[in-house]
Amino acid sequence: MISQPEKLWLKVFSELNEFQRRQYAAQRALELKWGGVSHVCKLTGLSHHTVNRGISELTSKGALVAGRIRKDGGGRKKIIDKNPGIKSEIERILNETTAGDPMSQLKWTNKSTYAIANMLSSKQAKISDDTIRRILKQEGYTLQANRKSNEWSGAPERDAQFNYINKCIKDFIKRKQPVISVDTKKKELIGNFKNAGKTWHKKGNPEKVNIYDFPTHANGKAIPYGTYDLAKNEGFVSVGVSSDTAEFSVESTKQWWKQLGKKRHPKAHELLITADCGGSNGNRNKAWKYYLQKFSNATGLHITVIHFPPGTSKWNKIEHRLFSYISMNWRGKPLTNYEVIINLIQGTKTKTGLKVYARLDKNEYEKGKKISNEEIATVNIKKHSLHPEWNYTITPNKN
Repeated sequence: MISQPEKLWLKVFSELNEFQRRQYAAQRALELKWGGVSHVCKLTGLSHHTVNRGISELTSKGALVAGRIRKDGGGRKKIIDKNPGIKSEIERILNETTAGDPMSQLKWTNKSTYAIANMLSSKQAKISDDTIRRILKQEGYTLQANRKSNEWSGAPERDAQFNYINKCIKDFIKRKQPVISVDTKKKELIGNFKNAGKTWHKKGNPEKVNIYDFPTHANGKAIPYGTYDLAKNEGFVSVGVSSDTAEFSVESTKQWWKQLGKKRHPKAHELLITADCGGSNGNRNKAWKYYLQKFSNATGLHITVIHFPPGTSKWNKIEHRLFSYISMNWRGKPLTNYEVIINLIQGTKTKTGLKVYARLDKNEYEKGKKISNEEIATVNIKKHSLHPEWNYTITPNKN
């Protein structure tokens, strides 16, 4: 029968950490003198070895560094230290099963920690679900509920296209051919206008901006068209000043190739572009294909274009690998002129080593420019068997 004082003692004991419990039990055993160790072991469930170790620590000097629970080097090694490859194995499992995005970059997984632990155990890599959960949190995974966001519900076609995109990307990268993701970022007004987000300032001294952000009050507009190199983790942004046209988008990609691409990929003879289905690089945009043909003729590149299905543009790599970080870098900062925009874009960096280059494109691009049937006839295009309206390759003209 446990006495009331012992119940209170056990209540305190249960709130202590490993080191404190060991020494608290040792102190109690010393107070009880003969038979104290056995009594404390029976009361707490600790082993004789643990209590005797606590007594040794109490009666010796310098047994433990202050603030530590165990001696330096004590305790079991973490499974990550014993098996460094376990993290990459978990990443591989998640990449194969990431829900909604077969390209495995936005990290929501439909595999439970128990299921992942079982899969690893079947490969002689014993690991607990708690350790899996800890690693997932460290790697940026979170448990997320469904959210309605798709504008188009063609699931079978969408999934087949996503798998095809994934397959093409892996094939090009394996053959050391460049893969880029392209898109136009949100247009920005130039001027002393409010920019969403917060930045550090002296208390009570926020940066003053205009009350109204009418376009008529702006000193122009900025049209950032981005190119993101998947293999090199590099971004290239052309900031246009006139219109977001197909000619502008292809010129932006052409400038990426001229300034970065051909240096980064000296042995390239092919180029894979992933793009949305709409806008200046849309799959139905004749001018987009016409200017890509000119690009192909000038460089000799065989250009393959894979479009994301309608309503799924957020999966395009450039959105969360480049544009999101640019937005974070200039949050709360008025975009007062083009120099500020270029500097903020180029100043964008991440812990994973993202580098961003930017240029100002002062050329005027005619909006609504028509491409004649004769010009379209010069496009040397081969449509793929899967979703030919979304997937095609443009090769240089021989003449």
